[in-house]
Amino acid sequence: MTVKRLRVNDVRLSLLKERTLKECVADKLGVKKSALQNVQVLHRATDARRKDNICLLYHAAVDLDMPQPVMQRLLKRPGVSEFVPAKPELPSLGDIPLGNRPVVIGAGPAGLVAALELARYGYCPVVLERGKALNQRVKDVNRFWQEGVFDPASNVQFGMGGAGTFSDGKLTTRVNDPVMADILQAFVKAGAPQEILTEHKPHVGTDKLRAMVAGLADEIVRCGGEIRCETRAVDFVMKENRLTGLVLNDGTVMAAEAVILACGHSARDTYKALASRHVGMEAKAFAIGVRVEHPQTLIDKAQYGEFAGHPRLGVADYALVYHTEDKKRAAYSFCMCPGGQVVAAASEAGGVVVNGMSLYQRDSGIANSALVVNVAPEDFGTSPLAGVEFQRKYERLAFAAGRSSYKAPAQSVQSFLEGTRPSLADARSYLLEEAANRKAAGPAEKIPASVYERIPSYQPGVTECALDTVLPSYVSSTLKQGIRYFGRRIQGFDGPSGILTGVETRTSAPLRIVRGADYQSVTHAGLYPCGEGCGYAGGIMSAALDGYHVARAVMKKYKPF
Repeated sequence: MTVKRLRVNDVRLSLLKERTLKECVADKLGVKKSALQNVQVLHRATDARRKDNICLLYHAAVDLDMPQPVMQRLLKRPGVSEFVPAKPELPSLGDIPLGNRPVVIGAGPAGLVAALELARYGYCPVVLERGKALNQRVKDVNRFWQEGVFDPASNVQFGMGGAGTFSDGKLTTRVNDPVMADILQAFVKAGAPQEILTEHKPHVGTDKLRAMVAGLADEIVRCGGEIRCETRAVDFVMKENRLTGLVLNDGTVMAAEAVILACGHSARDTYKALASRHVGMEAKAFAIGVRVEHPQTLIDKAQYGEFAGHPRLGVADYALVYHTEDKKRAAYSFCMCPGGQVVAAASEAGGVVVNGMSLYQRDSGIANSALVVNVAPEDFGTSPLAGVEFQRKYERLAFAAGRSSYKAPAQSVQSFLEGTRPSLADARSYLLEEAANRKAAGPAEKIPASVYERIPSYQPGVTECALDTVLPSYVSSTLKQGIRYFGRRIQGFDGPSGILTGVETRTSAPLRIVRGADYQSVTHAGLYPCGEGCGYAGGIMSAALDGYHVARAVMKKYKPF
């Protein structure tokens, strides 16, 4: 007999039957269940293409005790192979001595992972975070949401963990990079849930993400790094097109020859300082639009049919795209937050910005997503900072529409589509009727009736407004076409329960700080643009991956400090 560990892909577990994963693996291999040992989930996804037979799809590792000839036959089956554990790739370390500790600007996903990688291998990085430490930041953000008191230095965009700290905490990316497994393991060690290692669409939620951020920060310090909150680089010292230091917000000059710039997509003053030093950058496309909210039950029923609410499924999400006939514009969903809420995400006084957030349990009963339309330099100008001014223009219009109190302009989906008087009354009447129906249904209802009374969920509150007046006309018209199209994909999406809140402008950086193959700025050696803020990522995981690779580029050149 031979005991061998096998990888078995594409094991289907139908929700129509009460079966275990072990039973399904045994069926796939054509062996008795008793022959299997140590069945381990490697990957789990949901296949909801057939609403009458939704399946969970697994990749699994299993120890099998079989005669060698039988084992050889099994290895010839489709989807069956010998299990080979992933091995982290050790870095190649350079030989140039560092005169100063490497600096990481920004403690978002890119900056934290870059700093962790440097710290692991003896580089003793210094992390500069302009915002406040996590606990104080959470207090400041809650005060803004509850009382409308805005702090430009401590908000949803600035502070430990970056913008991702107040989000759904999605850890998905379209990048297929073997490094992902190593980063996810680091996240689990820092406090993230174990299942992020196996879920097809892993998320940690804002609550678990905060614990993870604290864990990453502790590990950076434990490995010899340093984190300085409320410390901002206000200028960059250059000599012969090489970075030699940073001017900090307290007036001191910090010598540095290797700086990873992971400033985040809202560090507009940093962009301006870099432009004044003629650092190479270019305008790039991004997207703007609104947030849409629906009762989560509407999305669950549309996506899962009669299986909606099944304990093995959780809440449903969606990804929607619509292209105009001329293919010049697209309306699409972005950063969909099942069971979450819409949040105030301004980073400048006098501007309204919306975003979405969920807790780990995703149990608010409210589904929200950005609905955005692509914009490009031909819309706002080719100068590197033109996109910033474009964003600012519509954020200020939204602020004015919200009566200059950080209330957000909002409108029902139906009044937006029909061009009638901007109103929330029709949607609220519908939602209150739903609430009454659920109260009558009794305590067996999983979603409490009070959920329907909390839409729109944005705090510090909303003001009825025609969203056409706070968005470019081509964005509004494309959104209207898109929402009607989405209503044919998800029943009720364009119906009476939907509410829109604006404006969503921070989908990604409006510019790119150009870097070369060695990850350094093409104009100024020693500056390593990194992550979403510099135009090289689009979400927590892709930013973390970029931070990892940029840190490795620094390590490849320099000796440990």
